[in-house]
Amino acid sequence: MKSTPIVQAIQENIGRVIKGKPRVIELTAVTLLARGHLLLEDVPGVGKTTLAHSLARSLDCSFKRIQFTSDLLPSDIVGVSLFNRQKQAFEFMPGPIFANIVLADEINRTTPKTQSSLLEAMSEAQISVDNQTHPLHQPFMVIATQNPAEYHGTFPLPESQLDRFLMRLQIGYPSPEEEKKVLDRPQSLHPAEDLQPVLTGHDVLNLQNQVDQVLMEESLTEYLLAIVQATRQSELLSLGVSTRGALALSRAAKALAFVRGRAYCLPDDIKELAPVVLSHRIMLSRSQGLRQRTCEQTEQVVHDLVESVPVPV
Repeated sequence: MKSTPIVQAIQENIGRVIKGKPRVIELTAVTLLARGHLLLEDVPGVGKTTLAHSLARSLDCSFKRIQFTSDLLPSDIVGVSLFNRQKQAFEFMPGPIFANIVLADEINRTTPKTQSSLLEAMSEAQISVDNQTHPLHQPFMVIATQNPAEYHGTFPLPESQLDRFLMRLQIGYPSPEEEKKVLDRPQSLHPAEDLQPVLTGHDVLNLQNQVDQVLMEESLTEYLLAIVQATRQSELLSLGVSTRGALALSRAAKALAFVRGRAYCLPDDIKELAPVVLSHRIMLSRSQGLRQRTCEQTEQVVHDLVESVPVPV
């Protein structure tokens, strides 16, 4: 089974709904194949939820959507143990986290306690309830959407939660031409409802295993680590990239090479992905006089640091 046509089929299928955003669609596929989770941060109404729905519809896998609100409880996500009178024993009732693709819609509108219920699931693909560990379905991917921090009624995600996301992307407004296509589209219940699956869960697992075989030479690994080290030494930052972040950038670079039909990584793969993989894992220094870490600010800092690191020959 050739990889490139299959990956292109996913992107083309999503592109039928998400107009004029080929890079966002490609990076969504990269996140899936890298066994990562995706954070979509942007203003309301630009297609964050629609992108998640479109990916889920393109895969013949289970899909659950969780609307995060201020009164949502951890048990509403992971599940709860209920007493079964017939069996005279407690029985675990799985929550919506037990799906292949989980959409955490407006994740920053719930409390930190509820946000933290996703940590174990995103890091280890399992959840623990009442001293029992329950493995999650494979493949497993969380796509979270959030409004910018300055919007009312939001709880900013803590650093430990952000570090679990492989990438943070912004969709942005479409061009006038593409927006006209959206307006001319027949209005249905949901624009992604007409999409048909192009991949099965087994296909996704197979592609993920192939990504693991993509070659990253030692010089590129050292280049990647030099970028990570630069974030830890920069006077512009009070928090640098963690080891989990370095591993995420390595996995993402391999997945990007695979999506583009290569069995090996290039320096450009690392340079291109560093801003979207690392920017949400850093904290700007107080000397910068910035109270909020916007996507544009942190991505620009990472971009400048990457440019300062020599590229291996």
